Amino acid sequence: MNLIDPKINTYCEEVSEPDNNLLVELRKYTFENEQVPQMISGSQVGNILKSFIQLSNAKNILEVGTFTGYSALKMAEAIPKNGAIHTCEIMDRHVEVAQKFINKSKYKDLITIYHGNANETLEQLQSEFYDFAFIDADKSGYLDYYKKCMVLVKSGGIIILDNMLWSGHVLNPQDDDTMSLVKTAKFIKNDNRCTNFLMTVRDGLMVCIKS
Repeated sequence: MNLIDPKINTYCEEVSEPDNNLLVELRKYTFENEQVPQMISGSQVGNILKSFIQLSNAKNILEVGTFTGYSALKMAEAIPKNGAIHTCEIMDRHVEVAQKFINKSKYKDLITIYHGNANETLEQLQSEFYDFAFIDADKSGYLDYYKKCMVLVKSGGIIILDNMLWSGHVLNPQDDDTMSLVKTAKFIKNDNRCTNFLMTVRDGLMVCIKS
């Protein structure tokens, strides 16, 4: 299901802030070498993440799901020089590619990849240290990731979850991943620790602001 006409998406990208040359190279590499390149967050989502970080003056960023490193590099553009991005990735291949592109960037000292199971990594991080969290990983783990990020993010901090519309399948959930996303959305809606709204951008961005 195309939630938005692809031509409209293209137009939106054309009149928005463009990616820098390294991100253009990374997107090209991803689509030429990855089996599921659409997992990359892309410029629309990237610009929204960057804008939320700028508007909230976020300094320390947590990411669950590095993939090839696009979103981490995009978010790094918005944090101060004494900020940090901690990103979790389990797949060896993705860690290798992401680290390669991070090393080519001027933000290489700001971004740390935690290689391994995200749930185990999140349990070892400092509570209420992060100003902003972005979740874009395996859908079956979304609810656990959200719960852990809610502990790790400061009061007033922001958590954004990608793919919360799942190509529209959330309207009639039939598989485990879709049912997990619907369950996560219902949990967030009823979570009195935050206010939230779901944006119809790309594949659905759930924005949660911790009380």
